[in-house]
Amino acid sequence: MTIQILLYLLAALLIIVGTLGTVLPALPGVPIVYAGMFLAAWVGDFSHIGWPTLTILGVLTALSVIVDLLASVFGAKRVGASGWALFGAAAGTVIGLFFGLVGLIFGPFVGAVAGELIAGSSLRRSAGVGVGAWLGFIFGTLAKIALCFTMLGVFALAYLL
Repeated sequence: MTIQILLYLLAALLIIVGTLGTVLPALPGVPIVYAGMFLAAWVGDFSHIGWPTLTILGVLTALSVIVDLLASVFGAKRVGASGWALFGAAAGTVIGLFFGLVGLIFGPFVGAVAGELIAGSSLRRSAGVGVGAWLGFIFGTLAKIALCFTMLGVFALAYLL
């Protein structure tokens, strides 16, 4: 087996693991997908996948990372959250990474609720803000999945053309 075949297999593995990482906790899914695509382009000497395609894929990757980090914050802001709740949603998202799937699902909610309580809101209002942060997280995850599959489509199309 040649080194080129092994590198293509590694690229495919990165793309598969990255795609799974768009929904699994603690994996930076879309950046891993991009790394696999870049590796495949490099192994192929950039003959099928060139720099314009890699640039488009890089922009989609950056957009996915931004969406992933900010979705919960925007969800909380949409329901009129205080600055403390926005900070709490962002902190809850980051801290939630260390607690696996449960932390990822509930981190933005708990963080937004805690922040809103610190700001002096009632428990009912704080819970509403937490739900907004959680919905932002869900929509962010869906957007990240859509961006990942868009990248797969762009890559496949560029490779075939």
